[in-house]
Amino acid sequence: MKKEEIYKKYNKKIKLLTKYNKFYFYKSAPIVSDKEYDDLKREIILLENKYEFLKSNYSPSKSVGHKPSKNFKKVNHKVPMLSLANAFSEEDLINFEKKISNFLSKKEGFEISYSAEPKIDGISASLTYKNGHFVKGLSRGDGKEGEDITNNLKTIKDIPLHISSKDFPEEIDIRGEVFIQNSDFENLKDKFANPRNAASGSLRQKNSEDTKKIPLNFIAYTFGFENGLKVENQSDYLKKLKEWGFEINPLNKLISGVENLLDNYNEIEKKRADLNFDIDGIVYKVNDFALQKRLGNVANAPRWAVAHKFSSIKAVSQIKDIEIQIGRTGALTPVAKIKPINIGGVQVSNATLHNEDEIIRKDIRIGDTVTVERAGDVIPHILSVDFKKRKKGQLKFNFPEKCPSCGSKTIKEYNSITKKNDAVRRCSSEGYFCEKISVEKLKHFVSKDAFNIDGFGKKIVESFWNLKLVQFPQDIFKLDYSKIENLEGWGKLSVENLKYSINEKKKISLERLIYALGIRHIGLENAKLLSKYFTSFTNFKNLSKTNKYNELLIIDGIGETQVNSVKNFFSVPINLKVLDELEKLLNIKKSKNEVKNGLLKDMSFLVTGKLDNISRAEVKSLIEENSGTTVSSISKKLNYLITGEKPTKKKIENAKALKIKIINQKEFLKMLNKTS
Repeated sequence: MKKEEIYKKYNKKIKLLTKYNKFYFYKSAPIVSDKEYDDLKREIILLENKYEFLKSNYSPSKSVGHKPSKNFKKVNHKVPMLSLANAFSEEDLINFEKKISNFLSKKEGFEISYSAEPKIDGISASLTYKNGHFVKGLSRGDGKEGEDITNNLKTIKDIPLHISSKDFPEEIDIRGEVFIQNSDFENLKDKFANPRNAASGSLRQKNSEDTKKIPLNFIAYTFGFENGLKVENQSDYLKKLKEWGFEINPLNKLISGVENLLDNYNEIEKKRADLNFDIDGIVYKVNDFALQKRLGNVANAPRWAVAHKFSSIKAVSQIKDIEIQIGRTGALTPVAKIKPINIGGVQVSNATLHNEDEIIRKDIRIGDTVTVERAGDVIPHILSVDFKKRKKGQLKFNFPEKCPSCGSKTIKEYNSITKKNDAVRRCSSEGYFCEKISVEKLKHFVSKDAFNIDGFGKKIVESFWNLKLVQFPQDIFKLDYSKIENLEGWGKLSVENLKYSINEKKKISLERLIYALGIRHIGLENAKLLSKYFTSFTNFKNLSKTNKYNELLIIDGIGETQVNSVKNFFSVPINLKVLDELEKLLNIKKSKNEVKNGLLKDMSFLVTGKLDNISRAEVKSLIEENSGTTVSSISKKLNYLITGEKPTKKKIENAKALKIKIINQKEFLKMLNKTS
């Protein structure tokens, strides 16, 4: 069969499935039997497995149900809905507790009480109550803004519409998880991939009457914005939730000590299969709200909470092929294409092999029978090879010495810290000369923490790249919408929506733009540090002219690795052209401190020595909260050197030589109107 005929056959089936989905999920009036629907889905997936060039956003392997309406209003969360850091082992938990103690500058023996709450695998939602009335409900969205799904949430029996308790806050965002019980999912499993997808699809239906037909549940566990909440810890807050009429997790416990956390973890993991709802771990929260506030957040996660993910789930499969994927930084990642298997309710057909060294160490070959593991319910990987089942003639896998995409030499960089070559092999091309790297850079550019363009996902990037509509980031803002309107799957309305979404993102913060550029080793946190240092895009761009790269080392949190990455980025002419083009097309906001006129405005600080009952991390937070900055080395730009017990003599000497003011902890706290 010719390629054109295969496309035609495939697209016909996709259109038919879309029609069935529309009648079932959107109109609640199925026009075919479940068997016919399932047979059609299987036929599509078989075609995709046979012909790798077949791709569609409407494929059953990519989507569930009918695409929700774009008419949901986007609303900012008053307090962001943060994600959680993960822990997988006892060592991770020990380190988590150690970091808390260090930040609070507590000595050994300091006991921390945790609220241990099983983590339901559902859809997060935030419910706003004013004067006891449920007035607005939002999805998590990107954490900063969510969709207004109030009417759909009102159909859930576990969500009180009015609370008359006298101690209920004047205003509060009650947060929790929407989910479907496993017993209820039994009646839906032929229509949805898993309970979480069923909850997600149901919650985002345009018509709340459709949502009402699905047996959704809600368990409350935290809050966002509040005005008038009169509790001092998480365990008391959970009790209040129960009194106010909310459902809470029956397995919640108040626990102290890592050893006791582990005992509870093992006990609940044994019960996991018998529970009527899916859980993928246990969340530990520092119980005391005062300590939570003091600990604050790092990047997009709180310092005072962690999700302890459940141990891996394993299954046996066979490697059909090994493919090389290329990331935006040029990293070559081997991926095993395996015979599809079900692991913990998830169909798995790919497993990461990490890097070349991992393949050599485990002697992994095409055709091997292997044990596949989903560690912590995250990315599947190859745990081990069954050498007894290996057939004669199976050759060792040779990692490519040339990039499969552009033909450039692949290299292992020397790490000056470990004094060894990196385990990861990379494409040596720079800028946008490698097709695969370019595509991944563009995906990163439009990703959630970067430009976050609604309706411009990874598949759209790939499609527009193949059609030569985009090659560089600036092309996104110069699209030929008349061409797009004539593409299959696009129409006047969808093109207008895309155009609106792109225009909305032409105004961007400096930190997001720096992150979006995809500079190696510059994540969101480092992008924030750089944006605060440069304050404007012009200053950032002019770094290529001033060549003052070493001055970046004074930024606390920026080291030689990051500086070298920035230097390499600016050394590539095409990157400079991208910056010039973006400057013409975008409104790039200057970076500002959240507190404009704090007590430490325009002052820079460096700490040397051990302080009394306060960690360096907390000192840094105090300085930044009051409009000051912290640096990591002595220079003319430093205003104050804060000294503690056993300070570094060289720093003291250098500070004196440069006539920098040297103060102790008491003097520093006095500047903040605090006492030690």
